[in-house]
Amino acid sequence: MSETFMIADTHFGDTNIITYENRPFSSVEDMDEKMITLWNSVVHEDDVVFHLGDVGSYPLLKMQEIIKQLNGKKILIMGNHDSYLTLREWMECGFEEVYKYSIIYNEFIVMQHQPPQYINSSTPFFYLYGHVHGTDMYPTVTEQSACVSVERWNYIPVEFGQLKKYVDELPK
Repeated sequence: MSETFMIADTHFGDTNIITYENRPFSSVEDMDEKMITLWNSVVHEDDVVFHLGDVGSYPLLKMQEIIKQLNGKKILIMGNHDSYLTLREWMECGFEEVYKYSIIYNEFIVMQHQPPQYINSSTPFFYLYGHVHGTDMYPTVTEQSACVSVERWNYIPVEFGQLKKYVDELPK
């Protein structure tokens, strides 16, 4: 049975992100290699992975090489750093579906790159997002949202059931 995972802000090929986010990698090559290994340690070929944007900054051919190493059916919701490639080019990289804007999954989960501006306590939706990396201003998990930036989950895609468990265990 396949599982569903979420991840955001991998920034493959981005040397600056190592310093900016204080990532625990010695070089961009080290970062890319370890994140590919970590991804493939939990994601199997029949699993689905929603990447909520800011995939990387490599040119098309190198990006294809990276994405094709990653297990699972990959779906991209583009982030603010992803528009340097077209939707078609991201699909050529190995994403089976690519969206420029937010999507609604399973009728109540909103997936988008940036955090929602405002969440009404009575909203029927649960929001998944990235963009904010390790910023303390946004909690990792609340009753109505979760940040899936790689810095929050030890650079590993987070499985939906695991997220649900965290939400269920929140103090009421």
